[in-house]
Formats: sequence, C-alpha cells, structure tokens
Amino acid sequence: MNIRAPIIMETVFVAIAIIIYMLTSNTFFIFNFLYIGTAISIGLFLMAKDKPYARNVIMLAVGSYLLIYVGLLGHENMLMSGFWYYLFLGVFEAAVIHYLIAKIAGPFLFGRGWCGYACWTAMVLDLLPYKTPQNGRKNWGYFRYVLFALILCFVAGLFVFKVDNLESIMFYAFIIGNVIYYAVGIALAFCLKDNRAFCKYVCPITVFLKATSYFSILRVKVDKNECIECKKCIKSCPMDVDMMDNSRKRTNGTECILCTECINACPNDALKL
Repeated sequence: MNIRAPIIMETVFVAIAIIIYMLTSNTFFIFNFLYIGTAISIGLFLMAKDKPYARNVIMLAVGSYLLIYVGLLGHENMLMSGFWYYLFLGVFEAAVIHYLIAKIAGPFLFGRGWCGYACWTAMVLDLLPYKTPQNGRKNWGYFRYVLFALILCFVAGLFVFKVDNLESIMFYAFIIGNVIYYAVGIALAFCLKDNRAFCKYVCPITVFLKATSYFSILRVKVDKNECIECKKCIKSCPMDVDMMDNSRKRTNGTECILCTECINACPNDALKL
C-alpha cells in the first residue's frame, strides 16, 4: 500500500469533519471524524510498513469507539434500526450521518471498505480461526434481504402504532441486536468454517453496500501481463471475490472489503489497490 494513503485519508476525514460541522454546528462531529480518520490513517501507515496486525488495529480502534463510546455510552443506536428511527424522525444525528457516509454514499468511493476496516461485528469475527472460507459459498444471501425488511417493518411499526418510549426501545434494540449479531456471526463462523459467513449471508447493511459498491472508484485490480493464474488471490480472499477479473461483474465483485489479503498472497505482485 502506498505510504501516501494515510495522508490522503486524514485529509479526507478532516474535510468531512469541517463540512459536517458547518451543516450541524455540532462540535462532536469534529472530534468524531478526526478520531476515525486518525485511527484509519495510523492503520494504513502500519499496512504500508507490512505489519500483519494493521487492519485489526483499525477495526479495534474504530469499531470499539462506535460500539462503546457512541453506542453504549452515548445511547445512540448505530444499527440499521437506529438509522431508520432517526430518519423517520427527520433528525440529522450520528446514525444517519454514519450510514450516509460509510454505507450509502461512501461506497461509491471506497466500496465495502467499512466491512474491512470499521465494522464492530467483523472486528470480533476476524479474530476467529477461519480467515479463508473452508467449505465453499452457500446460496443463502436472501437472508440479508429478509432481515433488512424485518428491521424496516419493526421501526415503521413503532411509528404507525405510536409506541411510547421510543428512545429507550431503540437503545435496547441496539444492545439486543448486537448480542444477536455476535452470537449468530460466531456460530456461523464455526459451523461453516468461515469467519465472514455472517457478512455474506445475514448482515442487512450489505443491501445498501452491494448497490453502491458496484461503482466503487477504489478497487483491487489485476495486471493481466503479470498474472500467472495461480489463483492464490482467490483462495486467500475471505469474501470469495474473483480477483483475476477486472470487470465490475466479476464473481462477488461487490463484496470486496479491501482487506488486501489477495495482494499479499500474490507471488508476482500482479494485484494493486
């Protein structure tokens, strides 16, 4: 990874912090985006130095911050239920801004980078023993759409039936939702021998990510002249992406999390980010 990447990333997040502050006049967003940008930049610097733990450092720093500080201590529901809740309220709060930047508009630039560097669920799942899939991919992707619809209906139902104490319900939904996500994610990882099984089959956020990451500017590409077709990149990919194909229609192309495992596995330096 280019050593300039940390500087570029920090600059981008400084710009985001300034823009969001100008829109909201809320100084929290200055701290929020500077912290996230700095954490990612430090991690990218470590990646440029070929430190194997670099991405885990980023995920721990960003993921735990969003889960513990913003979510549990700040009582902000950062799950999809929180996004719909604040959106229906018409409130431009952390969850809405987070989704707009990381999961709706941002993927046009960096694809599913959120999944590879900031997700607090994957932060734990990536520490499990099955870093590369062992049993092939299942045709279970429809579960994510079912869960997406159920969450939307749940939050919409709260408004339709004018349920009281919505703030408390959303906070407990955040806690319970995360417990379920971790339990299901860990169980699937061990059952399917695939750390990222939850991301592939269950995570409802991918409904947003798949649509916009198709057009991502930041992509891993292969130099056909250097590629020796050993397929080590495909075997090392935690998301089963066919990195030997530069087409946007490549197999599982919208699921690349920019983890660079394929780049590290390539014996001929044929892959570049």
